[in-house]
Amino acid sequence: MGPLAATIGGISAAIGLGAIFGLPYCIAFVLTVALPAWWLGHLALLGRPVAAAPSAGNGAAAPAPVLEWYPVGRILLWTAGFAALTTMAALFTLGSDAATITAALRRGLLRIIGARAGDTEQIVDALVTIAPAAAAVVAMMTLTLNLWLAAKITATSGRLHRPWPDMKSAVLPAMTLAALSLALALCFTGGLFAMLGQIASAALMMAYALIGFAVLHTLTLTMKSRALWLSGVYAVVLVFGWPVVAMVGLGLADAVFGFRQRYLQRRTPPPVPSS
Repeated sequence: MGPLAATIGGISAAIGLGAIFGLPYCIAFVLTVALPAWWLGHLALLGRPVAAAPSAGNGAAAPAPVLEWYPVGRILLWTAGFAALTTMAALFTLGSDAATITAALRRGLLRIIGARAGDTEQIVDALVTIAPAAAAVVAMMTLTLNLWLAAKITATSGRLHRPWPDMKSAVLPAMTLAALSLALALCFTGGLFAMLGQIASAALMMAYALIGFAVLHTLTLTMKSRALWLSGVYAVVLVFGWPVVAMVGLGLADAVFGFRQRYLQRRTPPPVPSS
């Protein structure tokens, strides 16, 4: 399993969709599904040697070198980038300015909910406002879930070339905070740039939400009822949705204050003094 298999699968799926639905659907699938999946899969299997294997010296084959695998946090940042870019590309199919995109979104939403809801205008205005950010969140979670499922299936089959990573230790690159700050600043500019800023902010915040879950898994390591607490948190987030904001805050706080690092340092026993 590797890039060649992913390429063959992506091309086959794109040709099938193109034959059934036409060239535009084929191109859209390649740009929004196949290409991100191929690149994320490539990064997940990317490794480099960090230590030279010692020579056996007796003619025996040298052991395999120790490999450093591409960090999970950087893969998560790539996922957020793809989610933002594909959402932006989808919006640009509706128009090239904020007014045109908003009008297209309104027309589409009116066709969906027009006669089935009261106070239609207010509902549509609210949905149009949150639609770009919501689309970025859906794209982010879809890409993340697909990559996780693909890795789990490959690991179950015994064909995963890298060891399963420790998700609790995932850390986003330091530049992610700067990128999020810039995206949030764009949200206050108005027009098309504000819309793009909302998309980028939503994708990056979801990345920090996933880091927040990693922080939660770390901080509850010593709790006796850890499984119950974690299950409850996941259930609340899945049912209500909005509590994910707390996970975003936890992920951001960890990036600034290093909660996990401090917690693990306190749990690590001091070194034994030499006699």
